[in-house]
Amino acid sequence: MKNVALITGASSGIGKELAHIHAEKGGGLVIVARSKDKLEQLKSELENKYSIKVLVIAKDLSLPEAAKEVYSQVKSEGIDIEYLINNAGFGGLGKFHEREWESDLSMINLNITALTALTRFFLPDFVARNSGRILNVSSTASFMPGPLQAVYYASKAYVTFFSNAIAEELHDTNITVTTLMPGATETEFGAISGMDKTVMFNKTANARKVAEDGYNGMLKGKLDVISGLTFSQKIMMAMIPFMPKKLMLKTVRQMQEVK
Repeated sequence: MKNVALITGASSGIGKELAHIHAEKGGGLVIVARSKDKLEQLKSELENKYSIKVLVIAKDLSLPEAAKEVYSQVKSEGIDIEYLINNAGFGGLGKFHEREWESDLSMINLNITALTALTRFFLPDFVARNSGRILNVSSTASFMPGPLQAVYYASKAYVTFFSNAIAEELHDTNITVTTLMPGATETEFGAISGMDKTVMFNKTANARKVAEDGYNGMLKGKLDVISGLTFSQKIMMAMIPFMPKKLMLKTVRQMQEVK
């Protein structure tokens, strides 16, 4: 396998589109997600269409040892990862004190811990050969607190600031770290999180377009890539730094209330 990208959350949505984009360019793939059946289907499709090699790793990355197991399997296969794309993540709607703790803990483990662990395991290999690109999928939610999605918004704030920090740590290398921050996107995320019933998901971005923006930004070594915002959403994002915090919190809460 050559020019290999490892993509988490590759079985659907933005992750699946990223896998297609990389395969179209002739790169090999390691695709990771919980659903073995969906991954095998994607593997067959990509290998037949683009004559590339794809390694499937069916793994629940919210489990404590999962990230290390992924890294160990990749190393045992003798595969060098050139692109690490941490895309897996999920959200959930509701008041923090009323939500199931197990669900929020899994969210923290997947959105934060697994992403951090995979980055930590693969980054020394990148540094040793002085090449590699990392794309961490965050969200425009990372710019603000998120009433009714408190843990999700906070987890994405972590992803953005963590990614930006290590990007600067690597400034004198040939390694780049790019953060993709999509707005509401047409994926399974809306239905799984319950956000599809809110005004924020009245108009969603195309997953392929968001994936292209992120992938191209990664290739260019961009620090941040914001994608999938409507004109009104862009205006709101620009206003956030100037809004009184209580007003901003109330506005975000209202946008996330189920109608």
